[in-house]
Amino acid sequence: MEENRSGDPPDTMDVFAALAKKRVYIETYGCSYNFGDTANLVEVLKYYGSTRVESPDEADAFIVNTCTVVGPTERRMLRRLSALQEKPLYVTGCMPLVQREAILSVCNPVIISPDTIREAYLRVRTVAPGGTGVVQIAQGCLGHCTYCITRRARGPLASFPKEEILEKVRAFVDAGAYEIQLTAQDVSAYGRDLGTDLPALLSTISDLPGNYRIRIGMMNPATVLPVLDELVDACASDRIFRFLHLPVQSGSDRILEQMGRGYTVQEFEEIVAAFRSRYPDISIATDFIVGFPGETEDDFSRSLALIGRTKPAKVNVTRHSKRPFTGPFAEKDFPDSVKKDRSRLLNAYAEEQYSVTNRPLIGTTVSCVVTEKLRPGSVMARTAAYQGVVIQNDLPIGAAVEVILKKDRKYFFMGDPVT
Repeated sequence: MEENRSGDPPDTMDVFAALAKKRVYIETYGCSYNFGDTANLVEVLKYYGSTRVESPDEADAFIVNTCTVVGPTERRMLRRLSALQEKPLYVTGCMPLVQREAILSVCNPVIISPDTIREAYLRVRTVAPGGTGVVQIAQGCLGHCTYCITRRARGPLASFPKEEILEKVRAFVDAGAYEIQLTAQDVSAYGRDLGTDLPALLSTISDLPGNYRIRIGMMNPATVLPVLDELVDACASDRIFRFLHLPVQSGSDRILEQMGRGYTVQEFEEIVAAFRSRYPDISIATDFIVGFPGETEDDFSRSLALIGRTKPAKVNVTRHSKRPFTGPFAEKDFPDSVKKDRSRLLNAYAEEQYSVTNRPLIGTTVSCVVTEKLRPGSVMARTAAYQGVVIQNDLPIGAAVEVILKKDRKYFFMGDPVT
């Protein structure tokens, strides 16, 4: 295996043959797509007689599935890889696709390309039992965001065949999953390279039999716009959670243009309005980047105002960090103190909006379904609008239950089953 430690991606069979029948410890970082890669990797390792272990002390080999979306994450990755440099180490994920030399500066691992995992998995095609199944529907994107390293790592859009996706959904449902998470770098771009689209895929998946619901993953407003009406219609199915993850990134058109996002604030709000008009209780999550080069106080105020107008159920805030192979930006980067202040302000304001939205729901009764076992005697359930409700009961995955909402925890509720 030594020849694979610094050069081209090794042959698929060589990598997994080297891991055959070993106890493997895996750490996964980043987005749901990476967790989908890890789930596939685990099934391949099972095929080769390997065992995934939960403790590093039990492991014969270590695999780190990396993320490098922002600077702090990159630094965390390099520290972790350095700490494991004396172990039998394998590295996959986005980082080796764009920062191989940075990895090799701190350790000497075997590199496993994500494409290698996919190639091997397509020969296995098994899934693990559990309440949630991650189904990758495409890799890459159509975007040209000026700050994004992921598009360089994952490349242009490559949608996966419909039958492959349907087969995996069926497998997860048969294995007991209730929540099917569709994931990609940009879910709403699905099919543009195949002559089809996401609404058509959703309609086909919704026709599959079984007890399950679909959670649509992250979508770029720019690729939602061409299919907006059809997507709103497709979400009428009871099979689909009334939930959108729609990153807006800024409330300023000037900053959105510099980011290369391909839509305006008004167009983002039109998407939100179209879904809320049809589904008033829909949960909408969004993302913001603060401290983007050139972001003025007025630009930042526009982001705050957008949160106030749209009242998302969840806001993810990222402090801008310059990434390799992105930009260039003429404007000087902000000091960390400015980005921290803006991040705190945006988060605090978003949490105020959560309270405004959630407060009237306390004491009401909602219908939900158990999707995840959190720990013995505690489960997570989801309403049709994907509101999370933690229930202190040991209920089975897929169990439908009526719950009285007792406490607002900002990002989820605590609830008691109706007796």
